[in-house]
Amino acid sequence: MSDQFTHEIERRRTFAIISHPDAGKTTLTEKLIYHGGVIHETGEVKGKAGSKAATSDWMALEQQRGISITSSVIQFDYKGLRINLLDTPGHKDFSEDTYRTLVAADAAVMLIDVAKGVEERTKKLYEVCRYRNIPIFTFINKCDREGKVPLELIDEIEQTLKMNCYPMTMPIGLGGQFHGIYHRKNKEIMLYHPKHEDKPMEIIPVSGLDDPKWQELISPQVIEQAKEEIALVDGTQGEFSQQAFLDGKISPLTWGSAKQNFGVDTFLDIFIEHAPGPAPRKSKAGEVKPLDKTFTGFVFKIQANMDRRHRDRVAFVRIVSGQFERGMKVNHVRLGRELRLSHSNQFVAQERETVDVAYAGDIVGVNDSGNFQIGDAITTGKTVEFDPIPKFAPELFARLSVPDAMKRQKLQKGLKQISEEGAVQLFIDPVIGPQDPIIGVVGELQFEVLIYRLQDEYGLECRLNRLPYSVARWPRDMDGKAVQQLKGNFDLYRDLNDQPVLLLNQQWDLNWAQKENPDVDFAVSIAVARTDKPTYVL
Repeated sequence: MSDQFTHEIERRRTFAIISHPDAGKTTLTEKLIYHGGVIHETGEVKGKAGSKAATSDWMALEQQRGISITSSVIQFDYKGLRINLLDTPGHKDFSEDTYRTLVAADAAVMLIDVAKGVEERTKKLYEVCRYRNIPIFTFINKCDREGKVPLELIDEIEQTLKMNCYPMTMPIGLGGQFHGIYHRKNKEIMLYHPKHEDKPMEIIPVSGLDDPKWQELISPQVIEQAKEEIALVDGTQGEFSQQAFLDGKISPLTWGSAKQNFGVDTFLDIFIEHAPGPAPRKSKAGEVKPLDKTFTGFVFKIQANMDRRHRDRVAFVRIVSGQFERGMKVNHVRLGRELRLSHSNQFVAQERETVDVAYAGDIVGVNDSGNFQIGDAITTGKTVEFDPIPKFAPELFARLSVPDAMKRQKLQKGLKQISEEGAVQLFIDPVIGPQDPIIGVVGELQFEVLIYRLQDEYGLECRLNRLPYSVARWPRDMDGKAVQQLKGNFDLYRDLNDQPVLLLNQQWDLNWAQKENPDVDFAVSIAVARTDKPTYVL
């Protein structure tokens, strides 16, 4: 078992794609899994009637709108490696889902539109990667369209993100003059032909920039500028440092067009050469290493109703160490009891495949009857406690109601299930109880998705009544009596973990509460790793 066990873990690679909306993330995802043999035909991501929906977009609303609002997990093999691709939501209102997904990734691919450069959401997601010390690859997309001058774009990335880039490939022209890319290390010209799509890329070996083949292959109006840019990069870049990449000091950079499926396989080859394997994870008792024989994992995502025929609920587990086997018994650390993981799957959109064995680095979906919360740890050992995954503080609030009072209990159940996914946050009035909950979200689209899902998945027509709150804060380490003594202009509620939370109308109210209660810490986020031990983010 030992040699096979080590081999399987060492060939795992797990990464997420980050980008600003409309940079082409879902299209790149489709092309990557196409090269991995998961699908044999790629879909156009337009969201219009009659067009194909993206393979990674499983929810009906995603397929209708052509946007990604949930994260999905796709596994494929490529040249001997087992790759776990974490597709993240493209919309800014679902940043929290993206953050949780990055917690489960060992590397990230930063996708940048050649015409737009570094955009706002890209910057925010980059900062999350830096905070978590995740190595970053960079893919410049849409090179078949007009865009920024390559060297100026590289400089923009470096100056804006304070990160050095190492161009592995360079473009030969852009837009209407896009001829292909040049692989600097391999000294190869990869020729671009419009409508390239699923045809093999034409690769021409050259001896260098002075090879006469350049003149034969590239038009005169493009060749001089392209060679000048490549020569400048060659003259300023030394040898690529793998350690600098793993330390987050440098990003391997490639160019291409995901829509035309050009440069994607080149990126994949560079990715498998340099991407790190499964990383150890910090716990309260020290590092948990992938090759440890004890199985450990943590839940980073929960999704209800992926199969509406069975009203199922799936907890997505990132395996941190050891080997997973279907049917194994594990210790659920937060609950302090043993569970059997009888039903385990891996997914491409809503399509699922039973998993009998998985290893550190893999993502496994296990059926959940309500036992799991985001951040939960499971292990075959006695206990393990990882750093918890905090929630984002909501900024928009509303009450939901149903015209039919007989369906109120069904609404409560639907809201509880969806809130346990982390899609929305639920706040309960300690006096009235759960029959009149308040919903908190980070962005407006989350309300729209919530209303849609309650109607589509639970058959509920709901009314949304907006509330004036804009700030939520958790008073740190306070029991019920102490919370009741707090001074200020706020309303007191309880979250799903029965922790007290203050809802305030505006920042001024928070400032006043802090002034009136100087000895109290008001946390912007809270995560419960164990039922008796909440962790606050101040």
